[in-house]
Amino acid sequence: MRHSQAGAASRLARTGAFALLLAAVAAVTSAVPAMAADYKAEYKLSTVVGEAFPWGFGGKRWAELVREKTDGRINVKMYPGAALVGGDQTKEFTALRQGSIDFAVGSTINWSPQVKELNLFALPFLMPDHKAIDALTKGEVGKDLFKLLATKDVVPLAWGENGFREVSNSKHAIRTPADLKGLKIRVVGSPLFVDTMTALGGNPAQMSWADAQPAMATKAVDGQENPLGIFAAAKLHTVSQTNLTLWGYVADPLIFVVNSKVWESWSEADRVAVREAAEQAAVEEIAMARKGLTAEDSSLIDQIKANGVEVVTLTEAEKQPFQEATKDVYAKWKKTVGEDLVNKAEAAISAR
Repeated sequence: MRHSQAGAASRLARTGAFALLLAAVAAVTSAVPAMAADYKAEYKLSTVVGEAFPWGFGGKRWAELVREKTDGRINVKMYPGAALVGGDQTKEFTALRQGSIDFAVGSTINWSPQVKELNLFALPFLMPDHKAIDALTKGEVGKDLFKLLATKDVVPLAWGENGFREVSNSKHAIRTPADLKGLKIRVVGSPLFVDTMTALGGNPAQMSWADAQPAMATKAVDGQENPLGIFAAAKLHTVSQTNLTLWGYVADPLIFVVNSKVWESWSEADRVAVREAAEQAAVEEIAMARKGLTAEDSSLIDQIKANGVEVVTLTEAEKQPFQEATKDVYAKWKKTVGEDLVNKAEAAISAR
């Protein structure tokens, strides 16, 4: 009888210990954001350029911070060169909405064919300086655009920056609109850029960035327009771009976004982590994009000059004929973007 009682007691103790173990495992499991079956082994992040450029650096940094802040639960791999859309960056936003891209650091220009309001930043000579960009992206205009994007199957998290777009060519210095006449200039796949370059007397040639450099090397095109960070990192002086004009005619903000279904598949803690990672990466990326462009620090401009490039910096007075030549384009596209949004942007810039 005593043996029977002892055995029962032993079994009861073992059962109790096992129950305690199960309870402990359950408590630990519930405390950690679930690495659930719907978490992918790899998330795809799209950028147009690689990590040598500020834009690509921003994507790489975001991926690193996401892995760090989620303890590896969200593993992100960057695909530069718009590789996930066959090199055609204008298809990136559609691919994001469809879910074949999970993350992106994308250009407002490249997404503007699908989101017409993003053409705001490409209105010629709207933004005269970095403070003007900040007045938009950090103000009500930026919030309005994020609310709009949030209705289109993506979750926008932070603003980045590709920079002011400057014009270069292989022929001669550009100081007046007449100097653009007849030059074949590569532009992005946006009708607004075609209208602007045409109004200035240039001959716009739409092509992807992947096709642009070979076209410059063979002189199939004479020139291009891009931020200085792109010009320097891509070594465009090696493809005959020896004349560069700083005119700051449009800016090119970037947006850090996640596909909305992917976003919804994560725990709340991981969403917070991804948002914080985007905001931190964006701050670092903007600082990199603006480095070396000021009177106090002209290191990037000096580097470009050292490669044999003639750099012309237009004064405000010298920009006036370019603005006059594009005023009808501005008026036309103000209606397309939305007059209320453009008016709000103009007011924010005036008040900066």
